[in-house]
Order: sequence, then structure tokens, then C-alpha cells
Amino acid sequence: MAFSSLEQFVQRLEQMGELKRISYPADPHLEITEICDRVVKGRGPALLFERPKGYDIPLLTNAFGSRKRMSAALGVDDLEDVARRLEDLIGRAMRMPRTLGDKVGLGGALLGVAATAPPRKVSDGPCKEVIVRNKPSLDFIPIQTCWPDDGGPFITLPLVITRHPVSGKRNVGMYRMQKYDSCTTGMHWQLHKSGAEHSRVSPGPFPVAVCLGGDPCLTYAATAPLPPDVDELLFAGWLRQKPVELVKCETSDLEVPATSDIVLEGYVDPADQRPEGPFGDHTGYYSPQELFPAFHITCITHRKKPIYPSTIVGRPPMEDEFLGKATERIFLPLMRLVLPEVVDLHLPAEACFHNLVIVSIRKKWPGHAYKVMNALWGLGQIMFAKCILVVDENVNIHDPVEVMWRVTTSVDPQRDILFTRGPLDHLDHSGERQFFGSKMGVDATRKWESEGFTRGWPRDIEMSAEVRTRVDGIWDQLGLGPLPGGGNA
Repeated sequence: MAFSSLEQFVQRLEQMGELKRISYPADPHLEITEICDRVVKGRGPALLFERPKGYDIPLLTNAFGSRKRMSAALGVDDLEDVARRLEDLIGRAMRMPRTLGDKVGLGGALLGVAATAPPRKVSDGPCKEVIVRNKPSLDFIPIQTCWPDDGGPFITLPLVITRHPVSGKRNVGMYRMQKYDSCTTGMHWQLHKSGAEHSRVSPGPFPVAVCLGGDPCLTYAATAPLPPDVDELLFAGWLRQKPVELVKCETSDLEVPATSDIVLEGYVDPADQRPEGPFGDHTGYYSPQELFPAFHITCITHRKKPIYPSTIVGRPPMEDEFLGKATERIFLPLMRLVLPEVVDLHLPAEACFHNLVIVSIRKKWPGHAYKVMNALWGLGQIMFAKCILVVDENVNIHDPVEVMWRVTTSVDPQRDILFTRGPLDHLDHSGERQFFGSKMGVDATRKWESEGFTRGWPRDIEMSAEVRTRVDGIWDQLGLGPLPGGGNA
């Protein structure tokens, strides 16, 4: 399902019983964060603050804060449905057609994707219902100050649209924006992000557009770790199975999604660097104040009745857990193109996603786990992973109890831990130097004789299937309540 507006998504969440409307005029300065933090950590619903204190525009938060809501945002029953679509597309593209019928089937499938995915230009859209050119101001938007030591209010779910000054390639990224005044914000595009690259190569000020709201599928696409040459709006069109409609900005040649709730048009001057932060970040710590370029607003357009989307980040678990889960499930098929031995992947939210990667593999030769570790450190944003745990294919990597048991009982630290060095995430505070530090890989797979292990690996303790079936049959007679999940097998 492709949502035509954020309001339509709100209505869908309400139908699902996944939304709570808040009529109390909660304060965007800290108070909404405390309310939302309690709800998020209690696995509660999305929250629509209908009249935040001092504002007329509703504020939506925790909209992605469950697997059910994240799936609904992408128009599917479950995230695995998107992964299966991608797997099917990859399978069709990889198969060599042998007959005319096969060619028609493959070509038809690829043409079908191409027909639904590319963005489509339109002359007008709901984001143009109100146009403010004269003294555009952010002051009508309930921008949150999330944590007590934050440098100010921050826009936390923006779709930031730029074009490479040389190639002209579009990028849609998500970079937090500190409000400095009514028409100026910071632009926190980190060192490794495309927006930062556009700023580095620009000879001077260049246009930037920031979109808030619209189809939630677009918000996810802006966070997705896409290959450099893949347009985020093309990816969003494929996800929603319907083209993203784009309308031209009022004050630049950039194009923005026509269904956005609010659009901020303006420019970034790479020479205009300002202190940005501190900011209570997804690591659970404040990221320090640093210099980042300023974004100057030249025009604001919006719907007549916009909704302002926001998220809070901080000590896990938070709403971003499920944006990360979507990436984990959707991009697993692409990873298997490079590493077909990978069975499953888990990026624990408790480890802020990039601090720990747990991967299960079909082990085929001595040292296979080390090959996988080094390959993962060479893949996109997984280059930031500080620790990679590799386990055998039979391990349920989403069960922390099983992972802890397997790792602590299967690892000889001196033999099975690999230390190396590489890039660190911009927000990582633990390294001796910013952006660069040490990594650890842990081979927690079963050890083979060909790897020098001569003692003989013990068998797992498991009850026989015959006895388990027999006990299942007599369980009701034992008076022990509902049948539990299956003992220690």
C-alpha cells in the first residue's frame, strides 16, 4: 500500500489499534520526550500530540516503534515480505533466459519494476497548498528539544535532498538539524555521508531542500544503506510499488515529493560553519558540539493541515530499533549476493546497530569465519561494525540467550578473536581518535580438526524426538498448565 499522505498513515495506525491521540498540550521542550521515552520502552503505541503546547500543528512520534508499525509503513504485513520481493527480483535477474518464453518472463518482470519505480514529475501537489516566500519561519513547527543538555531544538526526521555539484546525482539523506533561529538550522551530515561529500566538492553555496512527512516509506528510504548509484526515491518507488511524484521547488531546481507535509527550501554555504550540538544521540550518550554547515531557509511550503513527524533517540531501546530491523531484513538478500554462505544477520538495537553484528554461516572450510568477518567490514555501512560474531547455521542469532551460550562456550579467546583496524562511525566516542579505531571479530563456530582442533567437539544436549512427542501427549494429564515451548531441545 502506498500512502498518499502522513495523515493516511495515521488513520491506518488508528485502525490497527497502534495509535494513541494525546489531547493534553504537552510541551515539545523535554516533556514530550519523557512521555514518549516511557511509551517506547514499554512497547507502547504511536503517539499523536494533537495540540503541543504553543502550537497548532500535531506532532507524531513513535510511528515506527514496533515491527507491526514498521511493516505497515512499508505497506506489507511483515518486513520479510519485502525481503522476499527483493529475493525474487534478484533471482529473476540472475537467471540466464534460455527460451523466448523465459526472456519474456524475465524481461516482463524487470520492465514491471522499472515501470513502477522511477519518480514521476508533476506540476503541483499537496505540499504547495501554502507557500511562504516572504520571511519564511520555522516557528510554527513544534520542533522538540529532546534532552536537557541538547544545544537546542532539533528536527530529527528530515528528508534532506541535494544534488552532487558535478555529476548532478540526487541524494536523499537523513541528517539531524538544530534550529538556530526562525530561518537557520545546522546540517549534521557526518563525514561518511553523501551530503557531506556534496558539501566538500561544492565551490560555494548550493541548493538544499528538506521534506517532512508524506508517505512514511520515503522516511525509511532516506535511512536505507543503498549503494552509491541507487536513487533513494527510485528505491522508495519500488518499495511502495508506485512512483514517487515530484514537484519542483519554488526557489531552486530541486524536486521534492509532492505529498510532503512540509518543505523547507534553502541553501547550504560550505564556508558558513557553526557550532552544532550537543545532542542526546542513539548511542545513549550526548554527541559533543562540533562545527557543521548552516542551512539557510529561503521558502517554506506545506499542506493546509500538516502533521510534523518527529522521533527521539537516546539510550536503547528506542523507535529507531525498528528502522534498523527493516534494514537488517530487507538488505539480507543483497548481502547474500556477495556472501552466499550467510544464513542470517542480526544487528542488535542494544548495541546501537553498528557496534555489533551477529551472523550465522554455512561453514565449508577452515577459517571460513574469518573470510566472512573481513568481507563484512568491506560492505557499505557495516564497515563501522566494531564487533562481528560469527556462529554456525543452526544457531538462532535473534535469541540473546542462545548467542551468549554459544559464544562463551565455543570460543578460546587467544585462538578465536581477531583484532584489526578500520573506520569508526562519526558518533563513536570510544576510539583513541575520531573516525578510526580497532575492530574485533569472534569466530564462535564449531572448530574442526583441519583448523588445528584435535580434541573432538562435543555434541549438543538434546532430548530425543520420540520422548518429546510422548511428553507432549501426556502434558494435559500432569496438571502443569499450558504446554511450554519444548524443553531444552
